[in-house]
Amino acid sequence: MTTIKTREPAAESGKAAGPELPRLGWRGGLRYLWTQLTSMRTALILLFALALAAIPGSLVPQRRISPVRVTDFINEHPRLGPIYDTLGLFDVYNSPWFSAIYLLLFVSLVGCIVPRIGVYARALRARPPKTPRNLVRLPAYAAADMADRDHDGLDRAAAALRKRHYRVDVHDDSVAGERGYLREAGNLVFHISLVFVLVGVAIGVLFGFRGTSVVIVGQGFSNNLTQYDDFSAGARFTEADLVPFSVSVKDFEVKFETGPVQRGAARLFRADVEVTERPGAAPRPEVLEVNKPLRIGDTTVHLIGHGYAPMVTVKDADGNVAFSGPVVLLPQDGNFSSIGAIKAPDARPERLAFEAFFFPTAVLNDQGPQSIFPDALNPALFVNVWHGPPKVETGRPENVYSLDTTGLRQLREADGEPVRIGLKIGDGVNLPEGKGSIQLDGWVRWVKLQIGATPGVAISLIALGFAVTGLCLSLFVRPRRVWIRVRGGEAGRRVVEVGGLDRADARAGLTEDVAELAAELSRRPEDVSAR
Repeated sequence: MTTIKTREPAAESGKAAGPELPRLGWRGGLRYLWTQLTSMRTALILLFALALAAIPGSLVPQRRISPVRVTDFINEHPRLGPIYDTLGLFDVYNSPWFSAIYLLLFVSLVGCIVPRIGVYARALRARPPKTPRNLVRLPAYAAADMADRDHDGLDRAAAALRKRHYRVDVHDDSVAGERGYLREAGNLVFHISLVFVLVGVAIGVLFGFRGTSVVIVGQGFSNNLTQYDDFSAGARFTEADLVPFSVSVKDFEVKFETGPVQRGAARLFRADVEVTERPGAAPRPEVLEVNKPLRIGDTTVHLIGHGYAPMVTVKDADGNVAFSGPVVLLPQDGNFSSIGAIKAPDARPERLAFEAFFFPTAVLNDQGPQSIFPDALNPALFVNVWHGPPKVETGRPENVYSLDTTGLRQLREADGEPVRIGLKIGDGVNLPEGKGSIQLDGWVRWVKLQIGATPGVAISLIALGFAVTGLCLSLFVRPRRVWIRVRGGEAGRRVVEVGGLDRADARAGLTEDVAELAAELSRRPEDVSAR
């Protein structure tokens, strides 16, 4: 009978038995957090988190791109809108949580890369590892008899390995070879390139800008803040960074498909412009097309849209011209049915305003007026009329494309129906109750220009090229070690042993390469030369 004795814990100590773990302390805790942050696993998790964090930026309207859509979203969703605004979903890429992920990823990548560079540098200086005692235990092994009179087996083995781009180290009875150092170099290049991609993006976010401006054909755009319809810029951007150029839109040519196949499809959008790169410089003609931007220094000018601007003249009840000129209307469909507002705040004794609907090729049917083709083959303007007392100027901005009917009343016929007016080119109509008149004088086109600069894009693009190169090296270069030993065999013959180890996950071709080496070294030198 065997008795197992156990040691009872001391009653007076009051502590549980077992090993006492060392305390980390604040230094150990920081060291542990730094180790976790700079691990490759954490870097991959942060990269995935950054991709997920960018998704709301494409699903939710952003203030930097479309502040009007953000305002409309908040008005349409009175409960959800303020929550989104508090979480920063309307400005994802400038939000604190997105910036935190971005900076943590940057720190994690740098913390991963710097130690690995030192390890790689030491590996480049190190010699291939010594030959194992039992080559037969390696994943790939081959042995063959050598010719009796062959006495330079190790020299031939070293030469054969060098021919295959191995780095060779010759020992007394064996040769060690290693190759595939570019794999780790590719990994390092890939991760260093990711850091530079982040640097390029950061430079673009901090110092870049983007804005849009609607320019009526025959007019121009000067690159200053007052000329932009909407504008967004990085935290380090200043107005002095704007290049003082101007673009004058001389003509805009549009062609649509008129055949039965793809009728109405766009065939040509081209703007003839004059560019003045700096004050006092001579203007030069340029052609601006979709996907063919102008480049002025570091600034690019893109053509991103176009539409119609009917030219109207509005007179008030006193017969004075209250408004005259083109009015930009926004297209709503592929046939360029356009809507907007015509405002005459200076009309007296009452101000006038019109809800405007422009149809380039207008038809009138049971569903009302509509356009059946995007080109201006039969243009017509339809308006609803509003009037009200003069408005006190407050200096607050107002949307020029929509009509705020606060303080206005819709003008009605004697039977109480709203006044609706349809105008062809040259038509003029007197408004009921002697409120004034409106006339359609013609129409012109407008183009929408996007002006922007991303100073870090060149760094990001070059870094992406290096990243792809590094990724290819890490995928296709196979780090491999081969050892060759020459030993004595039976009857005085000599035996060559070749063992191989693939340091990558896939071993494709390793067994064949080892067998080929053994077969080559087993032949006489003159036989190898003859081949």
